[in-house]
Amino acid sequence: MKLKNVLITVKDIERSLKFYHELFGLDLLLDNDGNMILTEGLVLQDEKIWRDFLRADIIPENNASELYFEEPDIEGFVLKLEQLYPETRYVNRLMTHSWGQKVIRFYDPDGNLIEVGTPM
Repeated sequence: MKLKNVLITVKDIERSLKFYHELFGLDLLLDNDGNMILTEGLVLQDEKIWRDFLRADIIPENNASELYFEEPDIEGFVLKLEQLYPETRYVNRLMTHSWGQKVIRFYDPDGNLIEVGTPM
């Protein structure tokens, strides 16, 4: 068995598709009308459909999980993030851990936590 995809819920699926394409270079593989499968295994699910399916509330910024990306040019990434999405909500701006890895943590437009770090 292998993990195939990771699904996150989003309020505006087109806005999220643009966000993940512009910042991370993820492309659309399959559009299932409210469920979009992107490259690298990320799935965007329309929040309304997910809420109806689960019969439960969606809680943004719940900090229960994060998407983790690696980027060797993290300073360049931070500049791109600040230019394209100046309204970004940060958990922490660019910092360096004691083991030398540089990381930044922030929320996507729907409150999904993202970490970008330099390769280890």
